[in-house]
Amino acid sequence: MDTTPAFPTLRVVSHPLVQHKLSILRDRETPTKIFKEIVDEIAMLMAYEATSDLALEDAVVETPLERTHGHRVSGKKLTLVPILRAGLGMVEGIYRLVPGARVGHIGLYRDHDTLEPVDYYFKVPSDAPERDFFLLDPMLATGGSAAAAVASLKRAGATRIRFMCIVAAPEGVQRLATAHPDVIVYCAALDRELNESGYILPGLGDAGDRLFGTR
Repeated sequence: MDTTPAFPTLRVVSHPLVQHKLSILRDRETPTKIFKEIVDEIAMLMAYEATSDLALEDAVVETPLERTHGHRVSGKKLTLVPILRAGLGMVEGIYRLVPGARVGHIGLYRDHDTLEPVDYYFKVPSDAPERDFFLLDPMLATGGSAAAAVASLKRAGATRIRFMCIVAAPEGVQRLATAHPDVIVYCAALDRELNESGYILPGLGDAGDRLFGTR
């Protein structure tokens, strides 16, 4: 993973397979079926990197031949929290890697008067203070929804939160870091900027529309 002094909370997963698959996602000709499959695969590859520092505890294992000592991830099971709807596309890939994970959900909409995000749906395990959370959204654009989602998790008691996206804009990384400097962001690419409509450039378009065929 790469880091940059400009964004100390950011981790860019530069693995060749991630970068190869990201180019397929960016291609405007990539059909919905392939787009969904690639998002799934990138999420799994990124999760392998993002879970590299999870705490371990000793465990005794009975092999077919003898007893030996090994390790298991300690504490409560990891909890994946997609931000609806696009974040759903990242869940299954990570779940295959960590099949014991729990899955919560956060739904957000933007208030027409204040332009601030409001959650219309929030469901996570009740023992949030004891868990590690991965907040999932393919795009980190303005950072407004991400910061609001983290705030909602913290209100529920979560203290260990990581944010995973595929592409991020500098504006979003900075806004999330300012609001929640304790949250590490994992992405496959730090893109150039946001355009006047709030889309990431070069980006990959509207991830939700491309995932669910609604573009």
